[in-house]
Amino acid sequence: MARKQAFNSHKVSKKSFIQQFFKQNKMVGSLIPSSRFLAKKMLKHIPFQTAKVIVELGPGTGIFTDKILKKLQPDTHLVVIELNDVFYQNLAKKKNQENCHIVHGSAGDLGKILSELGFEKADCVVSSLPLSNFPKELRVSIMQAVLHCLTQVGTFIQFQYTLQSKKHFKSLFKKVTIEYAALNFPPAFVYCCSNS
Repeated sequence: MARKQAFNSHKVSKKSFIQQFFKQNKMVGSLIPSSRFLAKKMLKHIPFQTAKVIVELGPGTGIFTDKILKKLQPDTHLVVIELNDVFYQNLAKKKNQENCHIVHGSAGDLGKILSELGFEKADCVVSSLPLSNFPKELRVSIMQAVLHCLTQVGTFIQFQYTLQSKKHFKSLFKKVTIEYAALNFPPAFVYCCSNS
């Protein structure tokens, strides 16, 4: 059993996060990393006891990644996909569990990435991607990839800073619940979506 160690994402300074925000503000959704309060609301929807493959899209500095790893079962795999070069390099340096796969790539290539790792489907996809910042074509492409890769009873968890995605998610999933995370800057909405 791989030893579970914290990612220590605080080592990635706020300065670095802010630099990436101004450099790539279409791809980085917030000026500061997510709070532990938002992380708690996101993680409570992950089926840690039953999931065999969990995917995290757009982890940034690894705030959620660290907390997921602490709760991850030894026989469950976590696939972390990050496109930003700086964030990816920081995450890759801290990889310390055999069942954690840090991938430098695009969420739109989720199916290909899972296949290359030897996985057919994901039981849960956790996303921090700022979807509302993306062009419509990219948004649609990512969500199609997510739908294609989720198991029939799989869960998609996404946070956004507005309710703009509500209609879109309801058109894709049978069940969509929304929670408000007030203790975050800015405050966020957590979407939990499934077809079961």
